[in-house]
Amino acid sequence: MPFPIHRPRRLRKNQAILRMVRETTLSSDDLIHPIFVCEGKGKREPISSMPGVFRQSIDKAVADARETHRLHIPAIILFGIPDQKDSRGSEAYNPDGVVQRAIREIKSAVPEMVVITDVCIDEYTDHGHCGLVEGNEILNDATLELLAKMALTHAEVGADIVAPSDMMDGRVKAIREALDETSHTDTIIMSYAAKYASAFYGPFREAADSTPQFGDRKSYQMDPANGNEALKEVWEDIEEGADIVMVKPALAYLDIIRRVREECTVPVAAYNVSGEYSMLKAAAEKDWIDGSRVMMEILLSIKRAGAKMILTYSAQEAAKILNP
Repeated sequence: MPFPIHRPRRLRKNQAILRMVRETTLSSDDLIHPIFVCEGKGKREPISSMPGVFRQSIDKAVADARETHRLHIPAIILFGIPDQKDSRGSEAYNPDGVVQRAIREIKSAVPEMVVITDVCIDEYTDHGHCGLVEGNEILNDATLELLAKMALTHAEVGADIVAPSDMMDGRVKAIREALDETSHTDTIIMSYAAKYASAFYGPFREAADSTPQFGDRKSYQMDPANGNEALKEVWEDIEEGADIVMVKPALAYLDIIRRVREECTVPVAAYNVSGEYSMLKAAAEKDWIDGSRVMMEILLSIKRAGAKMILTYSAQEAAKILNP
């Protein structure tokens, strides 16, 4: 039997040819860098379960945004850590809250930076849930007004994109209407459209001090077993006015990213979450893996699955490799 005519190894013979035929490319333009911003000055507190990630006061967050811009990463996302929490998450929609002040400072210092804000009250509530609580019930409709108020305070001080991550039904419509009614028609909504009730969020909850004080979030975040439901959630958010839709987490849900990309025409984002990051760092610290190579392989897999943008705690580290 003659040797096959096609020899796939021909297209792998050197690095130049590999680059020429590469199907998927990753660049710093694909990345979003997260920042945890807290009260105070000169603070840069390490998060024990997330090596290389910090809670930062506004002045340090501004410096971090400058470095992010220098690395050619186009966007950051802000997560707020207030000094005081209450049952209604009042600091979330305080016009002079920590995130609102951080937006002003960052947009003043780095006007080219795209500033995204997390819109969810869990970081601001003393019970740790993403909605108002009555007894042991998480209230959906009563929470929508607060989310809209929160998003509006972010838009008013210069946020380019608001990103509701709460998974309350109808939140995108409530936010879109609040923005449009106040002439913030250009503010983009990036919806956490398919956010699963995942075990990969543990380190984030340490970072934001947002662990639920009772129960869990399974009544509003999605069942990891469901795929068709993700498409339903995505289409509902698009119909309500979402400009970008996100799948969270990323690695265990690459199939969902692919399905969303194939069915929807709006840009798709993916969140390479804290647990995914922490596992990578832990294995790398033990020399079980080559941390940098695995990090880049993970990010490339998310891009290959169909994500246009990747929110990742590895953004700056990856950008230094992509732009040596």
